[in-house]
Amino acid sequence: MVPFPEAERIDKWLWAVRIFKTRSQATDACRAGSVTVAGRPAKPSREARPGEVVVVRQGLIRRTLKVLAVPPARLGAKLVAHYCEDQTPPAEFAQARAQRVQQFLARAKGSGRPTKRDRRLLDRFLG
Repeated sequence: MVPFPEAERIDKWLWAVRIFKTRSQATDACRAGSVTVAGRPAKPSREARPGEVVVVRQGLIRRTLKVLAVPPARLGAKLVAHYCEDQTPPAEFAQARAQRVQQFLARAKGSGRPTKRDRRLLDRFLG
């Protein structure tokens, strides 16, 4: 039996705990500066160790994750809690939801009043 590693590349860890769908997406996020560890931007090859706090910016949300352990391979969704603790405040998710709705409701300047069809679509969406 192979022992669990004590440290793993940050891009591989983010992929293994299902923050990103592919490892290349995790690598690209690290290169873009969307991943920070201890307040510093993390390169994809930086090692993630238990006890570290990783902040990942995904669109409108800044997810705060604590590394509990390093998995040997990609995990099933039910096992993620053993390796990663999500410390993202609920207000972060609420703010992202509110911004998404505001963007949907925004109308282009000069487009006039909503038509009957537009209003029905909005009512169906909000109701």
